[in-house]
Amino acid sequence: MVRPLQLLHPQRETAAPKPAATVLLLRDSAEGVEVLMTRRSLTASFAPGAYVFPGGGIDALDLQSHAQAKRRATQSDLRLTQAIAAIRESFEELGILLAYRPDHSLANAQDIEALDRSQPFAAQCHARGLQLAADQVYVLAHWITDRDLPKRFDVPFLVARMPEGQTPVADESEQFEPVWVRPAEALERHEAGQFFLIFPTIRTLQRLKNFDKVQAILDACAVNDEPLWASCPRGAWLAGQEQRFMEHEAPFGELALVSPDGQIVHHLDWQTDHPVSLLKNVQRLTAPNPGVMTGPGTNTYWVGDPQSGYIVIDPGPDDTGHIERIWRATGGNIRMIVCTHSHPDHSPGAKPLQALCQNQACGTPPILGLPSASTANAQSQFSPDRALTHGEILQVGEHSLKVIHTPGHAANHVCLALLEDGLLFSGDHVLNGSTTIVNPPDGNMNDYLDSLDLMAAECHTHSLDYILPAHGYVLGFASQAIAQLKAHRLKREAKVMAAMQALPHGTLETWVAHAYQDVPERLWPVAARSLQAHVDRIRSMPAGNN
Repeated sequence: MVRPLQLLHPQRETAAPKPAATVLLLRDSAEGVEVLMTRRSLTASFAPGAYVFPGGGIDALDLQSHAQAKRRATQSDLRLTQAIAAIRESFEELGILLAYRPDHSLANAQDIEALDRSQPFAAQCHARGLQLAADQVYVLAHWITDRDLPKRFDVPFLVARMPEGQTPVADESEQFEPVWVRPAEALERHEAGQFFLIFPTIRTLQRLKNFDKVQAILDACAVNDEPLWASCPRGAWLAGQEQRFMEHEAPFGELALVSPDGQIVHHLDWQTDHPVSLLKNVQRLTAPNPGVMTGPGTNTYWVGDPQSGYIVIDPGPDDTGHIERIWRATGGNIRMIVCTHSHPDHSPGAKPLQALCQNQACGTPPILGLPSASTANAQSQFSPDRALTHGEILQVGEHSLKVIHTPGHAANHVCLALLEDGLLFSGDHVLNGSTTIVNPPDGNMNDYLDSLDLMAAECHTHSLDYILPAHGYVLGFASQAIAQLKAHRLKREAKVMAAMQALPHGTLETWVAHAYQDVPERLWPVAARSLQAHVDRIRSMPAGNN
């Protein structure tokens, strides 16, 4: 866990989210699925003027109305309460009634006319013998309003089929202009500035547009009676605009690290001309070497402070401008230079940076790492001043970095764990936004997977919550990210094995076309390197295991 004194910004109390429920009423049309949306009042305290799905807060009467609702066997009390709230809000805001008559048929226009939208809903239904059709309401998603907003809601997005023969009529108080719209059309109109949508609505419509029938949506939601996704987004600045991100998106972990309380204070634009502060004791400068293999560029990090001096991690390529910017930003007060491995975008900057520091009062910083193995190619030769030992602690002031030997991407690869703040500097072993290349003979898939297991164990032992990769933004949910990466590798290996079995006399080129069908063809030559590592691993397995 990050030490509070290392956070860049004073933290504030976030507003407590209020329980609410939203329902997406759906119907099939000749052009596809349509969803009912309404425009919120321009004077509303939350999302004024936005087009939304009907819904509102959960009240005490919703919880007390369970006996008046029909429920599925798998529907929990919480889901039942939420469904009742959604049914009530649909009626109060739009005059839509999801209920059964005493003869088990669905409520019709006569029943709707007999009810007063301004009076207690459940009591009126009970008086007319109507049973709420909560069994027809499914949970699609779970959203919690962003932490930076003063008014927040904890709200399931529910789905139900629009009852036949009913027509939405807005209350003209909270909701206006009910409209049926295809998800893709709503998104297009929003992009054109004609249909204002807020972030959760946009992301929900993006998911819905992939379904061609209402029943397909309901079936997907009915599988586990749990949300298909859940999110409490985070915001940041990117390209001069405020943008928001969900948990599965690349910047989310970085935003959680820099601003735990959700304040929108962090800029996500990649910087090659000045460092980006992630914590008071951790800064990142990205080398100007973007590309297919390096993403936005190679991240150089340094840990420490002006009093303690700094440990520089991965000084990057031999780029004079990049090296000079590291030296200026640290004031030359560098105590150690650590290379996670010997590849040419990580280690060549070490000696030039060391040379810049030779006349500093703190002395010449040693270059640390593991020497290149005999399997390394000519571009990846590296000899440190001192070889690191697995498990040793590098200390600068009150900052302790534990060395973890993690071969696989390269035989001499190491990761570093900042123990006091729960950070794991992963080099190229774990990246954000792509999977690393395992290129034999220096790369080895067995070693790579074993190292993932070791990293997972270190995360558990030292409560490492964040991964700081050599390429890409900070990753949150460190243990989960490692588990997902291993699962991805094993899933890919199963595809490789299937290709080998289907084409026993095939070549790497023919196998890669089968095992990497989901990867753009222009990347197949790169993918073939990792495929070779999978082939080597498969062939090393005992007979019967492949």
